[in-house]
Amino acid sequence: MKLFLDTAVYEEIKAGVDWGVIDGVTTNPTLIAKAGHDHEEQVKKICQIIGNVSAEVVSETKDDMIVEGKRLASWHPNVIVKVPMTPDGLAAGKALAASGIRINVTLCFSVNQALLAAAIGAYIVSPFAGRLDDINEDGMRVVADIVSAYRQQSIKTKVLAASIRTPMHVTQAALAGADISTLPFAVLKALFNHPLTEAGQKRFLEDYRKTQEPQKVKA
Repeated sequence: MKLFLDTAVYEEIKAGVDWGVIDGVTTNPTLIAKAGHDHEEQVKKICQIIGNVSAEVVSETKDDMIVEGKRLASWHPNVIVKVPMTPDGLAAGKALAASGIRINVTLCFSVNQALLAAAIGAYIVSPFAGRLDDINEDGMRVVADIVSAYRQQSIKTKVLAASIRTPMHVTQAALAGADISTLPFAVLKALFNHPLTEAGQKRFLEDYRKTQEPQKVKA
């Protein structure tokens, strides 16, 4: 399972790239506005250091989404155009996909919706696990069911587990068979953490320093 960052903060993305653990970014105008940047400039900047950058349309009608989607895709080859799971969003996504643009269908909450995304030739479908959990549904069960349905039907659309809230969500997404999990920077950092790793590293360093002490005395 590939890991994406769900952020528009360049410094967070750069850190993930430097660690060598992320393969893409999911963002939207809201995240970019929160980061205090111009949409186009920030997307282009992010695309310079990482591939697979989802940029979301904000138009509401099919024709407007097609125009906007083409504009977003023109910013950089790494851009994946994100469209909503609505009739107009899917119609626009189908037209954009037919022109060779990679499409990420967002705001997916069911297997049936995921099948619609696959029907238009979407590159990615994004089920929102955390938001399903918020209304007392099993978000990761839906992710697993989408993965199962796609495999049964030999569908190539990639399943991206979105609305990830905790490290456990990441584990569950991987076990569910998701192709991608997109997560906040704080969750990515938390994946590194385990008390035994910290304790083991501390012990190794202490033991190493002890082996150097006699050499220092001789010197």
